Parts: sequence; structure tokens; C-alpha cells
Amino acid sequence: MITPINELDRVEILTLQDNCIDLTTRDDTEVLKRARPVKQSGEVNSIIAEHGFSTFVTVFKGEKSRSMLFDFGFSEFGAAYNAEALEVNLTQVEALALSHGHMDHYSGLRQLARLVGRTNLEFVVHPAAFRAPRYRKVSGDNKFYAPSLSRDAVEAAGCLLTETETPYPLLENSVLFLGAVPRRTGFEKGDANRFYEEKGEEKIDTVEEDTAIVFNVRHKGLVVLTGCAHSGIINTVNYAREQTGQDKVFAIMGGFHLPSPFFDPVLEPTTEALKQLNPDFVAPTHCTGRKAIMHIEKEMPDRFLFNMAGTKMIFAA
Repeated sequence: MITPINELDRVEILTLQDNCIDLTTRDDTEVLKRARPVKQSGEVNSIIAEHGFSTFVTVFKGEKSRSMLFDFGFSEFGAAYNAEALEVNLTQVEALALSHGHMDHYSGLRQLARLVGRTNLEFVVHPAAFRAPRYRKVSGDNKFYAPSLSRDAVEAAGCLLTETETPYPLLENSVLFLGAVPRRTGFEKGDANRFYEEKGEEKIDTVEEDTAIVFNVRHKGLVVLTGCAHSGIINTVNYAREQTGQDKVFAIMGGFHLPSPFFDPVLEPTTEALKQLNPDFVAPTHCTGRKAIMHIEKEMPDRFLFNMAGTKMIFAA
């Protein structure tokens, strides 16, 4: 079933947290704006880079703009620190969405919600994000447990919880939260050693809640923003096309989850599939992995955008 979303004039995605920062970079374009934490003509601070991801998203249609947060970063204070350093006004945020229940995406929720300064803010997430306990098997029966997000923590941050496994419109139908992404490609198989327990039974953890948010820019096509793309970046983009009824892809941004060496066999087919999707821009972030980012840049040099903490991407009609 198609869920059409509004055509927008512009989408701005400001990264509040990503894995790297370089304040000496001077490569600004109409699409890409780097962090300049300068006040009163003086450099007063830097931007924190962590192994996490968080974005402040603003959509524009005519004279009206609306904003939301998608993912919240690794540490409690990192993304909030960057928001304040960049003088971002988070009080205009109207909704929150989480890509999946891993700590490098949810841990900054409380501090970012504090900067928003409002209660009863809608927080949209797939219910499997609260799955616990989750762990990796390092060798044999040795388990490495991961922290888990709780519903109580979301409510304690002043949010109203909306749990959905299916596509869900946000900001008056300007954004589509995809819900669970079908795994259809033959090469995007995910991690092999993730597990969780349910009623005392060990089960394979496919991170089934992994999702993305989607926008439709007038005359340009879809902008797809992922957290980690555990579902597979190609699966995710294809599902966004299917759900919106819009084939043209304008930009693909977010974690592609291709860290070397475990995902080396997936890198080439993923890159070829990205070329077939033919986006105007591709911006792999966070968990994509250095080798994969360099490979995608080499193979798609005219479309590649390098992201950092504090970078704003502007995708306009």
C-alpha cells in the first residue's frame, strides 16, 4: 500500500553527531555546509565526534518550516553539546524518531529532549527497539551484553511513545518513518553474531526494528536518511520507493553498516546497486566504515558527499 508524502521545497539535515570532525575543511557548496563554531569573530570551541549518529532535520514548504530529531547519539551529552556549540534552536522540534535500539543512536535522548524543552513530544520507534537483553557471542558461549533502551527512559525524557512496525507519517505528512524494512536483496545479510533472549530462549537478533525516514523533494525525488541500515541500505531505499510510489532518488544519507572486514563481500554489490539507483547524492556516514566510504567515493565521485559532525546537508528543489 502506497503512503504518499508531501512534496517539499527543501530538506536540511544537520548532523549533531557523527564519527569524525575536521574544522579546517573548506569545501562548502550549495549542498554542504561545514561546522563553524565561531562566536563574536572568535573560535570558541570545537565539535565532538563520537561513534554515534544524531540529526536535526528541518523541512520547508513555501514559507513554512517544521523540525524533528532523528537519532540521538552515543554519549549522554555529545549531541547536546554540539547543538549548543552550533547555536541550534531545538525548541522548534515537533517530533522525535529513532532508527533502532542501539546505544550509539539513543543515549543522548534525555539531554536533547532537555534542550527541546517541551513535554509530550511524540517519539516514534519500532517496538523491537526495546528488546532486551541483547548480546554478541564473542567465542563459544562468551556473551558481550549491550545496554538496552527502555520505555521508561523515553517517558522520563518527557516523550509520548508511538510504537509502529509499519510506515508512519510525521510532521503533517512531510516525513515518512518507514517501520520494519523487508530484507529482499541476496547480499545484504546483516550481522551473524547478534542475539537476544525472549522468555529464556536465545534467538538470532536481526535488528528487525532498523528503519529510516524519507522525504520527497519537489522535482528531485526521495531523500532517504538511515541510522545504521542494518536492514541493508539497498533494501531500505527500495522499500522507501515502494512505500511512497516515487521511483526517483535524490539523496541517500546515513550509516550503511559496511565495516571491514566482515562486510567486505557486500561492498561491491552494494556499490553497484547504489549506482543503479542513480541518486544525485550519496552521503555514507557513521557505521559505513572507512574502507567502504573510500570505495563509494572512488566509484561515485561526482555524487559523493563526505559527512562530519556539525555538517549541514541541504537538498533543495
